[in-house]
Amino acid sequence: MGRRDDVIHGKFVHAEDEGDFTPAAMPAPPPFPKRPVKAAQPASVQPALPEAKPVNSEALQSLLAAIQQDLKSVA
Repeated sequence: MGRRDDVIHGKFVHAEDEGDFTPAAMPAPPPFPKRPVKAAQPASVQPALPEAKPVNSEALQSLLAAIQQDLKSVA
């Protein structure tokens, strides 16, 4: 008998009393729920906006200069 087997609910178990103890039966675990089936969705394609204009390098340079100036003024 192991160290944990000789004490049940705070009472010492004697060798002659061992036959009386029967462990409680574990209930069967509940079944796992089935996963919901997700329909395959087509890849979303974003349509190009007709009013969108291509960005030129001058606009990007101007924006970069404005951001750098803001960073210098904050620092």
